Amino acid sequence: MSTHSEQYHRTLAELARRRATDAPTHGGRVLSYVYDSGLAELDDLAGAAAKLVQPVNGLDPTVFGSVATMERDLIAFARTAFHGPDAVGSVTSGGTESCVLAVKAARDHAGPTPGTGSIVLPATAHAAFDKAARLLGVRAVRVPVDPATTRVRPADLAAAIDDDTFLLIASAPNYPTGALDPIAEIADLARARDLPLHVDACLGGFALAWWPEPLPAWDFRVPGVTSISADFHKYGYAPKGASVILHTDRDRHRAGFFATTEWPGYPIVNPTLLGSRSAAGLASAWAITDYLGPDGFAALVAPIARATASLRAAVDAIDGLVVVGAPDGPVFAVVADPTSAAPIDPHRWSAAVADHGFTLQEQPSYTQNDGTVLPASTHLTVTPVTAAVLDDLIAALTDGAAQARGQDRAAAPEALAGLAQAFDAGALTVDDALALDSASTEAALVAAGIDPHTDPAVAGDALDLPAIIAAIELLPRPVTAKMLTEFLASYANP
Repeated sequence: MSTHSEQYHRTLAELARRRATDAPTHGGRVLSYVYDSGLAELDDLAGAAAKLVQPVNGLDPTVFGSVATMERDLIAFARTAFHGPDAVGSVTSGGTESCVLAVKAARDHAGPTPGTGSIVLPATAHAAFDKAARLLGVRAVRVPVDPATTRVRPADLAAAIDDDTFLLIASAPNYPTGALDPIAEIADLARARDLPLHVDACLGGFALAWWPEPLPAWDFRVPGVTSISADFHKYGYAPKGASVILHTDRDRHRAGFFATTEWPGYPIVNPTLLGSRSAAGLASAWAITDYLGPDGFAALVAPIARATASLRAAVDAIDGLVVVGAPDGPVFAVVADPTSAAPIDPHRWSAAVADHGFTLQEQPSYTQNDGTVLPASTHLTVTPVTAAVLDDLIAALTDGAAQARGQDRAAAPEALAGLAQAFDAGALTVDDALALDSASTEAALVAAGIDPHTDPAVAGDALDLPAIIAAIELLPRPVTAKMLTEFLASYANP
């Protein structure tokens, strides 16, 4: 027994050592990926809830009745928050799964011929919809957004609709810049064309629902909005693994299911992409929403709104940087100010801010299919705990700008810049690059100084992220996707 006890503690100590290499998930130092409420009791509550359902299999709620009752409560909470009193839905493992199910439900309800069908969405809509399109064998038609506001223009969406279109998509707000698409106008278009409209509120839905400032209507109050996705593990403050997809139409909701009795085993009815599934995310989300209630959510959103306003004002005061458009809600993006005599590269700024202890998120420039360019930017996600570090963060943003001022944009690694020249000269085609095997692709990465076999404990320090972003901007996007796949696959393998 003592040997087992010693091994138990050694194992936990080793896990703690590895966990110590991660970016900090609490304290407001990372302004992407994590959504820290600042309330320690929510972490304790979520952990206790997950432990209570640790052996439960969400596959069959008729055997594990707690799964059904918790789902009912979360769906009721979400449909009240989003003003859809008769909405029906499913709890999923995350935003990507909710988005895939939104597309699957719309496709199967519309019944297009296999291999046909399209979804029409803004250029700023989440890449999860591209994943859905690939998985389901449909076309994703991305429509350029207004570069000044990063909101999609309904007329441009209308022009992209064809006989194959079975779903329109809009964001509330979008991830890259935090802009809220004109949902009411898009809904009018959807109704006029007899198409369903999915509003992706995975990122900010549970913040916008209690936002203290007036917002344009974006949820089920808008006639024509037929489905909404929102993540409990973002501004619902639950641990990763909980989202919801809601539909106004019961038949559309059922079209997202997979069900079969055509095999000799048990009847299979899956409302989500998973079969067996953990109930930990579900239980944690249920416990937090039950504990907080609507008033608790409103109380957490208020400091987010104040901190967001303060941070945007701080950026506005920095010569050389500017907030993109007029974002709504708790996220925004910053670009070099083209009107300034001394614009600051946002990626150099982000790297400098990291030297002051805060991690922002670099985003590459993006050329839309009409030729307009969304410039390189740095993304910030604001959470309740941001208010507690606001003074330090504003100082870091200001000092980082002074540090980055006058620096040239980061250059791609020399080997990848040479590769880009080969594409430009026609000596190499995209098809040639995509045909490379895994080992050759890895060799190209290593030659560029991007070695995926470094120790994860120190790799974050070794990677020059602005240079990698510069390479993404320089090379054909399908090639960078292949290289990033190779990097991450090798990074996570022994």
